[in-house]
Parts: sequence; C-alpha cells; structure tokens
Amino acid sequence: MEASWLETRWARPLYLAFVFCLALGLLQTIKLYLRRQRLLRDLRPFPAPPTHWFYGHQKFLQEDKMEKLEETVEKYPCAFPCWVGPFQAFFFIYDPDYAKTFLSRTDPKSQYPYRFMTPCLGKGLLNLDGPKWFQHRRLLTPGFHCDILKTYVDMMAHSVNTMLDKWEKICSTQDTAVEVFEHINLMALDIIMKCAFSRETNCQINGSLDPYVKAAVELRKIIFYRMYNFWHHHDIIFKFSPNGHLFQELSKVLHQHTEKVIQDRKKPLKAGMKQDNTQKKKYQDFLDIILSAQAENEDSFSNADLRSEVNTFMLAGHDTSAVSLSWLLYCLALNPEHQERCREEIRSILGDGSSITWDQLGEMSYTTMCIKEMFRLIPPVTSISRELSKPLTFSDGRSLPAGITVVLSIWGLHHNPAVWKSPKIFDPLRFTKENSDQRHPYAFLPFSSGPRNCIGEQFAMLELKVAIALILLHFKVTPDLTRPPVFSNHIILKPKHGIHLHLKKFPKC
Repeated sequence: MEASWLETRWARPLYLAFVFCLALGLLQTIKLYLRRQRLLRDLRPFPAPPTHWFYGHQKFLQEDKMEKLEETVEKYPCAFPCWVGPFQAFFFIYDPDYAKTFLSRTDPKSQYPYRFMTPCLGKGLLNLDGPKWFQHRRLLTPGFHCDILKTYVDMMAHSVNTMLDKWEKICSTQDTAVEVFEHINLMALDIIMKCAFSRETNCQINGSLDPYVKAAVELRKIIFYRMYNFWHHHDIIFKFSPNGHLFQELSKVLHQHTEKVIQDRKKPLKAGMKQDNTQKKKYQDFLDIILSAQAENEDSFSNADLRSEVNTFMLAGHDTSAVSLSWLLYCLALNPEHQERCREEIRSILGDGSSITWDQLGEMSYTTMCIKEMFRLIPPVTSISRELSKPLTFSDGRSLPAGITVVLSIWGLHHNPAVWKSPKIFDPLRFTKENSDQRHPYAFLPFSSGPRNCIGEQFAMLELKVAIALILLHFKVTPDLTRPPVFSNHIILKPKHGIHLHLKKFPKC
C-alpha cells in the first residue's frame, strides 16, 4: 500500500514533466525543420557544392585548404551557399558587383564570428553596430591622422632594428635558415605598444614566452573552431566544454594585460601629472586620444568601452601587421627579381637607411605595388560578414531575404579568375596606375570599403613600408623550399608552422 502511495505521489509530476519536455522538444524540432526548409527555398537560385545532410560544409570550412575555395570560386560564379550543420547557412560572395551591392548598405555585422569574440575583446569598433559604432569611430579617427602617424616612423624603425640585430647575431655572414614569423610577431607587438600606448616592453627579448602572445594565438584557434562547430554555437554547451574553460582562462590573461596598460597610464593622470606627462611627448598616442574621448564623453564612453577599444586595437593592430609583413617577405623570397627591384628603389631613396622620413616612404612606388600584390595574393583577413537587415537584390536580379548571413570572401574575390588574369602569379604591375584605373573599384578589398573600412589601414601600410625597407637593406631573403608555409585560417590567415626563410646579411660598406 505504501509503495503504491509513493508511486502515485511522484509518478504524476514526473509524467507531466516528461510530457512537457517532449512537447518542447517537438516544438523545437518543428521550428528547426521549418528554418531549414525556409533556407533551402531562399537559397535555391544559388547552386552549392555537395553537402552532408547533417554536417553541411563543415569539413570544407575547417580544413584550412584555401585551394578548395579557389576551386569553388571557379566552379560557382559570383556566390554559393555554405552550410554549417543542418540549420545554419552562410552566403559566400566573391564577385566585384556583388561586393559593391553588399558594401554599399549599412547592415549590422554578423554575429559570426563577432559574437564569439565579445567575451575576450568586449564591444569595440570591430563588433559594434549602429549609433554606438559611429560614435566610437568618430572619437577614434583623430588617432590615425597623418600628422600623428608621421611621429611613429622613428619608433617603428627602432623596433625593426631591434629585430634585425637579433637576426644579425643568428646569421653572422652565413646564409642561415630562420623561422621569421615568431620574430616579426614580437616586433609588431613591440611597435603597437610603443606607438599606440607609449609603452616600452621587452617582448622582443622575452620571446614567445610572453603570456599575452601565447593567449592571443590560442584564443584565435578556439574562436575559429567554435565558429564552424554548430554545437558550440550554444553558449551553455561551449562554456562547459574543455575549449570553453580554456577560453575563459585565456580571456583573463588578455584582460589583465589590457587593464595594466590602462592603469599604468591613468596613475600619473590621477596624481595630477597630466601636463608633465604630455609635455614630455611630442605627440598624442592612441591611448591619449581614447582617454581624452572618455573624459569628454563620460556618460556615453564607459570604462568598458575604453577596455574594449584598447583590447581591439592591441590584438587586431599587431596581429594583422605581423602576418602581412611575414607573407610579404615570403612573396619577395619566392620572387627574387621583384625583391631586387624593391631593394634598388629603397637604396636610391634611403641610402643606408640610417634615417627614414614620412616623405621618403611616400616615394617607394614599386615597393608599394609589391605590398598591394601581397594583399591580393594572400589577404591576411580572408573575409568579412554582415547579417542582412532587409532583403538584398544583386545586379543579376537574384536576391536574398533579410536575416541571411552574407560573407564577403576577400580571398575568393582576389583569386577570382573572372576578375584577375593568372590570379596565382605574383605580379606587382597589376597595381600600376593604368591597370588600377581599368579595374573594377571593388575587385581589390584588403581593408574592406565604405564607411566600415579598416580604420588602421594607413598605420598598417606605414609599418609595412618601414619594416620591409630596413629588412631589404640589410638582408637578402630566399625561401626554404624544404619547409614551405601552410595556411592556417584562424580569423587571420597565418602560417601554421611559421615561415622559414634563408637570410643572408649584406656586408657593411
């Protein structure tokens, strides 16, 4: 009798809970099924590569094989749908007319991958939208004015020379194979800390053991993995996964580093030393400008906004510059005739390179063409994405509904054989004035275009010119053909195992 009472007392609530969960599960299944059918209907006008019914194109996306994307671009003109699991699809575009239509709008940035970056970066220019983004952009733009960038030339040269001193000790007068990406990565971090935050670091001496560098590398890998693993799109599942736990630990390292940079600058200001501190410097750095913006807009520019912008510029600023310079060196190593022509131009302008000025860098026309061709051949940022806020109709009449995530594949655009003749060949002459004028204005987009173009474009170009000029004046670079680089597309297109080059130092005159 007692057992029967317990059974009656507890069985009913359990039964009701089971029915409730079953109903919820059924509703969710119906919702997902309808979502898939809607996506299939909306994307029907656009053919796609063969896909697995459950995993979609996940394997294709995670393989890091850019050659596969090139094959797809050639086979499917203009665009193709890319499935991430059975219920989520991205729409990849790589046609200049499609890019023009897409970038002329003000759609918000897609939640992929920016939603996954927010816990470690916060909400800065990279992932803000609407009036908040416009406000931040307006406040930060003065930090990239040419009058401020001119003051960075000497500091950049100093950091590059520190790296070259290390290379001289390694190479002496012998032709020596060196993994250059690690050195360049630390040099780029040194530059961003000096120029943007007036902070002297020993990161080039401490090497890759620097906790910030290690944390940044691992975080990018986790974000990329999460982006193309649809189970980990759910915050709760990701949080309790091994990668989720590691993500939280690494984010703390980034936040502590950023907080120290900010607090070290704020301490003298709080102590009433603002005038002394600014008078010692001949320029306002990025942190000066962002702190001034906060002081003038306390209600609308919070401490969280401050940390987010510092995080964003520190991470994005040093990373893309390091990758760009590494790929540029590799391209010039593979193409000695272009390397030598750059060197002759640089010598004719800079002499021995003992001093470099802003105006001299502007005279390096052939070197600039080589930099642009590197950005075309190996764009460090391979794509940008937006979520359509309203229907979009392309120039050929085909259209997409609101809510679709559109990915502009910069790699696909730059390797599109319908746009670029022999796209796999490194040819700087594509960027003569005559050839550039004849090309579609949306065929070359390494820094995006429109109102949301990269705010740090001029900073990046300046750093690349200073660095490549000093390197080529001191070293001849040739590829290590036994260890070719392998692409690793973790948000930024990096060399998976580094870039191994032979360095031969020129004797001093």
